[in-house]
Amino acid sequence: MKQRIISGLCMAPFLILLYLGSYWLAAMCIFVGFVGVREFYNGFRAMDVHPSSGIAYVALFILYFINGLWPNNYLLILGWFVAVIMASSIYMFNAKKYHPVDAMATMTGIIYIEFFSFHVVLVDQTGEYAIMVWLIILAAFGSDIFAYFTGVFFGKHKLCPDLSPKKTIEGAIGGVIGSAVVCGLFGYFVCPQFLVHCVIIGLVGSVISMCGDLTASAYKRKMGIKDYGNLIPGHGGIMDRFDSVLFTAPFVYYYIAIVMIHFQLA
Repeated sequence: MKQRIISGLCMAPFLILLYLGSYWLAAMCIFVGFVGVREFYNGFRAMDVHPSSGIAYVALFILYFINGLWPNNYLLILGWFVAVIMASSIYMFNAKKYHPVDAMATMTGIIYIEFFSFHVVLVDQTGEYAIMVWLIILAAFGSDIFAYFTGVFFGKHKLCPDLSPKKTIEGAIGGVIGSAVVCGLFGYFVCPQFLVHCVIIGLVGSVISMCGDLTASAYKRKMGIKDYGNLIPGHGGIMDRFDSVLFTAPFVYYYIAIVMIHFQLA
């Protein structure tokens, strides 16, 4: 409990930057992308896999540089995506030193951490829907908090014992319900015109955030590490805290872009 309180206090600066939005939010995402991919690659190196940090850092800079000059230019982002795959593949031209698994690890880190976290910025750039950027955090952390307490008091059946022995089915159900309630309250008080969508995002986003958490745990299990880092007391590194956000951010963005904007169901 004490560790979770300390961790919550450590998250305060990130919440302030989320509130400020714009360039401040982009700076936070750059930080998460930079530190997160470094932690992720260190995990791969523990397996004797050697991704290219240089390619990842350059890709991160270019992605935010492109978006800073030409926001929401999806053609340029698609070009960036292709360039990442090309650069990662070229990385193994030194056939005596690097192997296909090194190239694949490089691609995975860039897409999974840098590109997924970039969707927080994309949500912030959706105009009248930008306020829903808070749902990324509320769905992910709300689910985690309610799942934890529900699991402590009512948890009996293991959810995924091979990856996360402490997670229970009862905790997961509590997390989904808690996330829907928290996101629904946010919608009711902050953006009532989007109330139904907030509840839907809370429900589905909770499940997706759990998948993000378990995905990070699966990587850690295969890498043979307990935590990705020790930056945040009680929660390890950036990846240990933001693993669920990496999955929730793309979901919230594409829900807004497809359901609320494209089909105009707001």
